[in-house]
Amino acid sequence: MDFSKMLEKYHQNHQHPVNKMTHAIGIPLIIISLPCFFFQWKLALLLFVVGWIFQFVGHMFEGKKPTFFSNPVYLLVGPIYFLRKLIKGKR
Repeated sequence: MDFSKMLEKYHQNHQHPVNKMTHAIGIPLIIISLPCFFFQWKLALLLFVVGWIFQFVGHMFEGKKPTFFSNPVYLLVGPIYFLRKLIKGKR
């Protein structure tokens, strides 16, 4: 599957407004947590866990499983999708 199709599938699986909001919070928390593990592992762990809680709560509202369950590559597609959305203001 090419990257544009993966982005479209990701978009289709993230339509509910609550899911969009929880991902807009959860994804940055997870990304910020990664480099923090080198300096403040307790804070990093907290950010990481809270970020994932936001993700799964959003999918409860969406009524769909997280897309990465079908393909782990979506763990990278999600942050790219939301970064593109933030920069371009699309969708």
